[in-house]
Amino acid sequence: MQHLISLLIILVPLFIGFCIPTPARVVNWLNYGLAWLVYLILFLIGLSLAQEPDLGAQLANISLTVAVLFVCLIAANLLIFIWFDRRYPWRLNRQQQTGQSGNTSIMGSLKQVGCLLAGLIAGNYLSFDWLGSPLAAVNKALIILLLLVGMQLRSSGITLHQVFLNRRGVICAGLFTLASLLGGLLFALIMPDVSVSKGLALSSGYGWYSLSSIIMSQAYGAVWGSIAMFNDLAREFFALIFIPVLMRRYPTTAVSVGGATSLDFTLPVIQSSGGITAVPVAISFGFIVNITSPVLMVFFSSLKF
Repeated sequence: MQHLISLLIILVPLFIGFCIPTPARVVNWLNYGLAWLVYLILFLIGLSLAQEPDLGAQLANISLTVAVLFVCLIAANLLIFIWFDRRYPWRLNRQQQTGQSGNTSIMGSLKQVGCLLAGLIAGNYLSFDWLGSPLAAVNKALIILLLLVGMQLRSSGITLHQVFLNRRGVICAGLFTLASLLGGLLFALIMPDVSVSKGLALSSGYGWYSLSSIIMSQAYGAVWGSIAMFNDLAREFFALIFIPVLMRRYPTTAVSVGGATSLDFTLPVIQSSGGITAVPVAISFGFIVNITSPVLMVFFSSLKF
């Protein structure tokens, strides 16, 4: 019952937000507020991480775990999608568009890491007793975050009809889910202290670091929440760097490596390197994995096998 409640807490505000019409003049404010809320959540997660005993002794293990998880997920992703691109080629009209530069995008990722580190440092040197439990504050911020994400999805002008009728986008989402689960399974087999269910839960973040860090912190503690966050941020960095490279020969692979960020953060890079014809597939794929990610994370983290 508790896991069903957790799932409803995630899905209900997301769908409520999607049902709220957002005037065009409010969209910029919505995006601005969402960005600052993500910074706040990462700062709070840093505070929570600072409360972990013997954190310094765990840093090497955290780094190794993130590296193994990232390699397993990206390797599975690339193998499946490069095969798919070769088996079912996708010809793009690569009309270059003006989009967000890779440097600007990477700077945004660095700011997010900086917020987590700021929270970690502040938690070690300052008192935040007035805040109570940082994770409790994160849970409240999560509801607002999901509401705003739902409104952002609605404001993009996407209809569910358009999303689920884009054949390549739907197939791409299905293959991505399969690749992520295989990567999570491989990770669990390699790491002796990771159960299969935990490996599958960690593999379902799909690059949505602000959400995966919260759900994994709730399920397994702040250390595993930080592992999930750094893994998903690593995916974002990888996508920003390699999308233009992959787009030349493997366009579906290029769209997929961004995971959930293909709908927003890495979409300008997809558009600028793949042209306008790549955008509908990226939106359809990104929308579906944004919906399935929280469901699978809560589902797998509720299991014990």
